[in-house]
Amino acid sequence: MLVCLLAGGHALLEGVPGVAKTLAIRALALALDLQFGRVQFTPDLMPTDLTGTDVLDELRREFRFHPGPIFTDLLLADEINRAPAKTQAALLEAMGERQVTSGGATRPLSPVFTVFASQNPVEYEGTYPLPEAQLDRFLLKIRVGYPPAEAERAILDRYAEGFSAERPDSFGVRPMLSAAELRELRDAVERVHVEPAVRDYITRVVRATRDEPTFALGASPRAGVALFLAARAEALLSGRDFVVPDDVKTLASPVLRHRVILSPEAEVEGQNADARIAALLETVPVPR
Repeated sequence: MLVCLLAGGHALLEGVPGVAKTLAIRALALALDLQFGRVQFTPDLMPTDLTGTDVLDELRREFRFHPGPIFTDLLLADEINRAPAKTQAALLEAMGERQVTSGGATRPLSPVFTVFASQNPVEYEGTYPLPEAQLDRFLLKIRVGYPPAEAERAILDRYAEGFSAERPDSFGVRPMLSAAELRELRDAVERVHVEPAVRDYITRVVRATRDEPTFALGASPRAGVALFLAARAEALLSGRDFVVPDDVKTLASPVLRHRVILSPEAEVEGQNADARIAALLETVPVPR
């Protein structure tokens, strides 16, 4: 999630209910002293429920804009695939343009506006799957699994000590950065150097997905840009001002897994995108 924030992108979180997706984002917002908003996506959610609407002020006899929950810093779009395509499109448009148009007026969103959208990988009844073109808008797809036994046991210890997911004051998280400092870090990410050889490596990795027989659809050039941006953020988090091939390898699956489509034959055989991407990385020559 930090890679996503520093790279200025958005992330799709995939995990079953109860694995602390909301809690993680709320804690991140507290640590960065950012505004947090959450919207539960439902089949009857309208675009204006997200973006806001013009409301008649009867005293002044004029319309005034009432901002929606999208006007925040970190937004959790919970179960995004439960809302109809029109509402999904409104969010994805705001993600791309970082602004909202209503009543002929364009209103900018927060300079650090970031969306973490979640979806349940198991329950598909009554959902509206995101089209491939819209999935491509997400910089990363992060899989959130069950914690190890030790961590799951530690959760109970925290609750025994007074922790509550409903009370942010019990999180034990204090602001470490401000929104202004986050913007400075994003500027620093843009100054991270990527050698031509590493850029060639990124290109070869992305193009290899198009030649992979188990993929019905390979990654687009936008995937290469996403891998480039994410690798720079990973390098900065590792304390470097230059990207190494290992940064690319680390981010390859989160960047590419939602941008490729397995062939029907591969799905029948039980293959998955992560395994095939890992296999591809073994075949693409790594720059020295």
